[in-house]
Amino acid sequence: MLPPDRLHAALWIGLGLLCAWLIAQLSPILAPFLLAATLAYICNPLVDRLQRLGLPRIAGAVAVLALLGGVIAALILILLPLVTEEARIVAERLPEAAALANERLIPWLREHYGIRIQLDAATLKKLATENWDSLQAIAQRLLASLKIGGVALAGILANLLLTPVVMFYLLADWPRLVARIDGAIPRPWHARAAAMAREVDAVLAEFLRGQILVMLILAAYYSGALWIAGLPSALSVGVLTGLLIFVPYIGYATGLILALLVAVLQFQGLGPVVAVLAVYGIGQALESFLLTPFLVGERIGLHPLAVIFALMAFGQLFGFAGILLALPASAVLLVGLREVRAAYLDSRFYRGDA
Repeated sequence: MLPPDRLHAALWIGLGLLCAWLIAQLSPILAPFLLAATLAYICNPLVDRLQRLGLPRIAGAVAVLALLGGVIAALILILLPLVTEEARIVAERLPEAAALANERLIPWLREHYGIRIQLDAATLKKLATENWDSLQAIAQRLLASLKIGGVALAGILANLLLTPVVMFYLLADWPRLVARIDGAIPRPWHARAAAMAREVDAVLAEFLRGQILVMLILAAYYSGALWIAGLPSALSVGVLTGLLIFVPYIGYATGLILALLVAVLQFQGLGPVVAVLAVYGIGQALESFLLTPFLVGERIGLHPLAVIFALMAFGQLFGFAGILLALPASAVLLVGLREVRAAYLDSRFYRGDA
C-alpha cells in the first residue's frame, strides 16, 4: 500500500490529467466562459470599489459591463472605417508598388541572391479592382468554402452573446464564489493553499493590470507619434500596435510591419520609413526600460519568453481556450516552482546535513 503522501500526490496528478483531458475535449465551448472569467477577474476590483461607494453589486456589475461595451463599441467605430480605408488605399497602390519593386528591388535580389521573379502591375491592378468591387461575393464564397452554415454562424453569435452574460453573473457572485471555493479546501491544507492562492492572485493581478496600462499608454504614444510623423491611418495603426503589445515581441513586430507597409506605399522616399523606424525604436525603448519595469515589475517573474511559450503551447494543446488559460496556468506554475525551490533550499540535502 502506498504511503499517504504518495497517495495524495498520485491523486492530485490524476486529477490534473483529468482536468487537462476535459479542457481539451470541451475547448470548443469553453472559450466564452474563459474569456468572461478573464474579463471578470480584471474588472472585479472596479465592481468592489463601486460597492464600497454604496452601489449595489448587481448595479455595479451592470455599470462595468456597460462601460466595457461602450469602450469596445467605440474602438470598433473608430478603427473599422480607418482599416477599410487603408485597405482600399493599399489595393489602389499595389500596382505602383509592383512597378517600383520591378524597377529597384527585384534587380537587387537578382544580382545579390540570384532570385528571379517578376511582378505584373497590370494583373495586380485588375485583381485588386475586381476583388474590391466584389468583396461581398468573395466573402460569401469564402464562407461557403469553409462550410460555415447557418447553425455554425448561430453558434458563433451565441458565443459572442454568452460572454457578457457569463461575465455579469461572475461579477455579481464573485465574493460568494470565492467563499465557496475557500470553504471546499481541506482544513489541514487551508493555510498553505490560501497563501499560494494569494500569491497567484498577486502575480496575475500585477501582470494583467500593469500590462493593460502599458497597452493604453503605448497605443496613445504610437497613435500620436505616427500622426506627428505624417503617417496615414496613424490612429488605427497606433491603437492596433498598442493592443497587440500584450503578446511580447510578436505584437510589436506586427505593428512595425503594418506601419512600414503604410509608409512605403506613400512613395515619398525614405523619409516616412525612417520616421516609422524612429517612432517604433523609441517606443520599444520606452516599453522595455520604463513602462514594463515600473508598471508590470520584474518582481512578478513572468519572463516575456515564458509568456510567448505559454501562449503558443496552450494554444496548440487547447485552441483559443488554451490561449485564455495560458497566463493563469503560468502564474500557478510560477508559484509552484517558487514553493519547490523554497523547499529545496530548506532541505537537508541542500544544506548538507547528515
